[in-house]
Amino acid sequence: MRQRTRWTTAAAVTMLAVGLAASVSSGAAPTHPVGSPTISKEPFGSVSGQPVNRFTLANGRGMTVRILTYGGIIQELTVPDRSGHEANVVLGFATVDDYVAHNSPVAGGGVYFGALIGRYANRIAKGTFTLDGQTFHVPVNNNGNSLHGGTIGFDKKVWSATEIPGTDSVGLRLTYVSPNGEMGYPGTLTTVVTYTLDNASRLGIHFQATTDAPTIVNLTNHSYFNLAGEASGDVYHQLLRINADRFTPTDPTQIPTGQLAPVAGTAMDLTRLTPIGARINENDPQLLTGQGYDLNWVLNRPQGGNALTFAARAIDPASGRVLSIYTTQPGIQFYSGNFLTGALVGTSGHAYRQSDGFALETQHYPDSPNHANFPSTVLRPGQTYDQTTVFQLSTE
Repeated sequence: MRQRTRWTTAAAVTMLAVGLAASVSSGAAPTHPVGSPTISKEPFGSVSGQPVNRFTLANGRGMTVRILTYGGIIQELTVPDRSGHEANVVLGFATVDDYVAHNSPVAGGGVYFGALIGRYANRIAKGTFTLDGQTFHVPVNNNGNSLHGGTIGFDKKVWSATEIPGTDSVGLRLTYVSPNGEMGYPGTLTTVVTYTLDNASRLGIHFQATTDAPTIVNLTNHSYFNLAGEASGDVYHQLLRINADRFTPTDPTQIPTGQLAPVAGTAMDLTRLTPIGARINENDPQLLTGQGYDLNWVLNRPQGGNALTFAARAIDPASGRVLSIYTTQPGIQFYSGNFLTGALVGTSGHAYRQSDGFALETQHYPDSPNHANFPSTVLRPGQTYDQTTVFQLSTE
């Protein structure tokens, strides 16, 4: 991982806004003056005696984002459709107690609705990796492997929060310091995640992390989207395009084989807008293993550099809502909500069933520490992990 200049938080927000303007389509930009975005705070219960707050970021175009200090969770994301009707387009729970009980149980598994994931997003084979000749073991919590940071990952922490007001955008900076040895990971890792909402309906997530000893890190946000509206039914009719010609096939425990396989001729070919349900029932070993889509795509990126690059686009034809994703990350995990069983009740009081939402998690590849041919996730003292993802909401 290359060393990068560390930004101050204020500079990060400014640079992110500049980067968005240069790298993201301006199709959703305002055509008339709008008011300045706002940010507000309210109590949202407590976890183990620690108070949890909910911050609401709103712009002048009908987009509202509600973020919890517990897990850095995006609880709600409300945007208008082509007729101006507003709806929440992410899955979540109504109370912090529901998140504690169901989002990622200590016993393992979970749905991770809207959460910040770390120290290592996705899977590490058998919970084991080697760094500088030393072997480390992290908790196993998914088919004999470690998933999303282990049994108590970043999604279960209460983060400290700082509001960042602005004229054209507002931000929320979340900070968590993970002590050396937490979940078996080496080094004290200081992580700062800045959410930014602007008047062009772009939600930016800027991840930064530093360490005092060599370690590995892979951070993402695990929001589930349903562009027709939360609890509106399955997403099979919604269209998806992923800017990737290759993906990383997995073994029966969902650990990458190490191959970077072409998507051409497979159900993983999403290089053109395709209904999510079009090929999800094909007799493909990769789909059978995950009971649907649950794989990492290798994003098409320019050689070198760390610029925001188009990663994916999803469209709900009925409402006209469009989600466009841009990122500096090398991969994106597409998960089609295969393990939603109807046992969980969401924010609107409706049960979530299979494929009621989909996740598009920008990140490094799964199990990268155990694959020398994958982009490195090693972070050393003096370096800064520095990644950005942008979710742009618009209509057509």
